[in-house]
Amino acid sequence: MLYLLLRAIENWLVEREVYGLFRVLDQLEFRALAAAGLSFTIVVALGPRVIHWLKMKKIGDTGLSDAQALRQHMNSKQATPTMGGVLIVGAMAGAVLLLADVGQFYVQAALIVMVCFAALGAVDDWLKLTAASRGSGGRQGLYAWEKLVFQIGLAGLVGYFAFHQAEGAQNLAHVLNLPLQKTYESAGGAPAPGLVYLGAGAYVAVMTLMVAGMSNAVNITDGMDGLAAGISGTVAVGLLLLTLIAGSDKWAQYLLVPHVPVADELSVVAGAMVGACLGFLWWNCSPAQVFMGDTGALALGAVIGYSAVIVRQEVVVLLMCGVFLAEIGSVVLQVGCFKLTGGTRIFRVAPIHHHFHLGGWTEQQVVARAWIVTILLVIVGLASIKVR
Repeated sequence: MLYLLLRAIENWLVEREVYGLFRVLDQLEFRALAAAGLSFTIVVALGPRVIHWLKMKKIGDTGLSDAQALRQHMNSKQATPTMGGVLIVGAMAGAVLLLADVGQFYVQAALIVMVCFAALGAVDDWLKLTAASRGSGGRQGLYAWEKLVFQIGLAGLVGYFAFHQAEGAQNLAHVLNLPLQKTYESAGGAPAPGLVYLGAGAYVAVMTLMVAGMSNAVNITDGMDGLAAGISGTVAVGLLLLTLIAGSDKWAQYLLVPHVPVADELSVVAGAMVGACLGFLWWNCSPAQVFMGDTGALALGAVIGYSAVIVRQEVVVLLMCGVFLAEIGSVVLQVGCFKLTGGTRIFRVAPIHHHFHLGGWTEQQVVARAWIVTILLVIVGLASIKVR
């Protein structure tokens, strides 16, 4: 809104020769960094009050788990406030509304995805907490099919409208961007021959898979102090750079990747995510004073998946999110193997971070090593763009 206000009164400021004082807001990179700083400040400043409010409302982790091997670990976190994702989502929304061009569809859709998935997570968190207080004997919440229907439905709608934002059957915003594939014949040249362009149905399917899949992957990862927040913040740094590249015709052609006009406004969203995750780590580092819960995890994952599709860098972002994929993959493999073999387990317990924990790693070691792996994956992912 601050950015739009500046645009609205630009002539008035120019006439009074004071526009130069605000010219820095014309620089997208500055607004992205400012969004990071603002969201970080909001989370750190409001953290104590929100945590106190969550405690007063008794919105705390119950310490229950369906896996017997995890009960001792979960009991140590009993009564720690959850639903702290409201801090992340609130800070991100505030920073984006203030510093991004909210007149752009891609920014509007990012806000809708974030808020709606946060609301879904909040309902799930609340049902779990109230079910536990009734002595149900385990974690309850929304049924898996209920969450999946919501995720697929919203992601499909967003994908449909996002597809139609880019006009033309052969628009680079619809191209199937494969690893090491050159989008242009050469820097500054014409689009490369043989590119595959996604139709509306395929584009919507990719959007649905990325948004629903990443939201669930981050949610599954959120099981240790600082784990999901640290990884999400690191991935968001990579997203920030990818959005700036995709939205710049010059840089997209130089690096031979798809150019998606105005997608660079999503760098403000990515910057806000970096700051919000770092700020949340201030309160979520071990021993955690608050958990993000499904409220934060579903929202973060959905925004990551959505942004990856918009800038046509699904494969690179999936590489950056390797730890998230390992987490959700371990659950799929564990459940599948258990059902197919009648009780055989691949891991001590899934998701895989608990497998390492029960194998002798401390919680802090698991989290720190996951961060290290993610940093390396983000570097490799960004480097792969140059190797074309």
